[in-house]
Amino acid sequence: MNLHDYSRFDAVGLAELVRRKEVTPEELLRVAVEAIHAVNPALNAVIDTREGDASEALKQGIPEGPFRGVPFLIKDIGLHAAGVPTDMGSRMAQGTVFPHDSALMARYRRAGLVLLGRTNAPEFGNNATTEPVLHGPTRNPWDVKRSPGGSSGGSAAAVAAGIVPVAHGNDGGGSLRIPAALCGVFGLKPTRGRNSLGPDAGDFIFGMGIEHVLSRSVRDSAAMLDATQGPEVGDPYFAPPPQRPYLEEVGRAPGRLRIALMTEAPMGSPASAECVEAARAAARLCTELGHDVVEAAPEHDGQLLHEAVCTVWSATMASLVGMLGQFSGRDPGPELLEATTWAAVRHGRELKATDLQRALGVFNLVSRQVGAFFQQYDVLLSPTVAAPPFPLGLLDANAPRTAREWYDHAFGHCPFTALFNVTGQPAMSVPLHWSAEGLPIGVQFAGRYAAEATLFQLAGQLEQARPWAQRTPPVHVTRPAESP
Repeated sequence: MNLHDYSRFDAVGLAELVRRKEVTPEELLRVAVEAIHAVNPALNAVIDTREGDASEALKQGIPEGPFRGVPFLIKDIGLHAAGVPTDMGSRMAQGTVFPHDSALMARYRRAGLVLLGRTNAPEFGNNATTEPVLHGPTRNPWDVKRSPGGSSGGSAAAVAAGIVPVAHGNDGGGSLRIPAALCGVFGLKPTRGRNSLGPDAGDFIFGMGIEHVLSRSVRDSAAMLDATQGPEVGDPYFAPPPQRPYLEEVGRAPGRLRIALMTEAPMGSPASAECVEAARAAARLCTELGHDVVEAAPEHDGQLLHEAVCTVWSATMASLVGMLGQFSGRDPGPELLEATTWAAVRHGRELKATDLQRALGVFNLVSRQVGAFFQQYDVLLSPTVAAPPFPLGLLDANAPRTAREWYDHAFGHCPFTALFNVTGQPAMSVPLHWSAEGLPIGVQFAGRYAAEATLFQLAGQLEQARPWAQRTPPVHVTRPAESP
């Protein structure tokens, strides 16, 4: 198998080739390593290639799971693999090693995936781009002078460039959907509690942080969620189980959906004309597909919500850095932390328990207001981001700012996504639009709580009506570029 052949298949397709013995897992590993060598110098998406570990796993034998033999990359934040360092994009955490797999990593292994390496991420996921001081910037394969988004930007760039068909990511304020939108791939944030965060955490960011993948095809995302969803013993909460496998939903007609179109950002920042047009074009497509689309949006206080999100994120940063300091013996400070992370930590330390409780009260209020809105609508359609892929350096997390200034700046570029981290609802970015410059612009669809099935049905319908798999960026394994 060569790179051209490899890049034509999604993960489900590659696994089927393995099952039919048309290709071996060893061949897939060889080509995936070749893919990293071909395009990663231009992108800096993969920060740690673990070919030796992958080869040893193949020698030991891999499970007969649905993705048997498919090479896989994990984001350098969130889950962890036994014996594999996790830097979390930070000098403070560099070289942290867990002696065990997280529950999600264990499920990836049982699915037959072959861990090949780690992808770049911003420091503690605290950015909407992927430009950590520790590992340097990841570049967008559609234009290497632009950001791939964040915080799962390394994974999104790797998938868009054809290094792997699917890669792990997570989402605490849009971190799956933002890079999906900016890199022209599919990214679904599942319902809160759909994937376990155990055994080392009950939740992330007070329920905002969710784990899943970025993929080129809708069915890969669905099949992966089938392989990983469900609770672990001791989980504090979990989502209701699906009626049937999500993979079956991708080809199932969604029926006539009532879709609300929202073009004004929930948290106040305006979207560019091109991003608004992307959403409106998607609305027209949904109408052509037989759905009812009306302009409507849930009513809530966006400014109050933004303030609550800033409080929760700052408290999380302070807690995380404190725990890392105890674990590593390193003293947190500006020598080991980027300027805005350190500002968030300092702010988080100043907060009172009552401040956090007040913020969580806002989360509850907004969740109930948005939930009431979804009693009238099946899906809420909006832009995913406020602008097309932006230049590297625009979201410089190492520039001096207060915590509030930083979150105003960062969330200003992704004002549509965090709402659904707060409510816990599933939401996806679908690559349906490209800018006048040929840059991808994703469109967001959010569903009712625990209604991933509806989103997968709609996504499969959209993928069939406006296929995007044939669109490949200038930096791609079929035509690698020189490193900058």
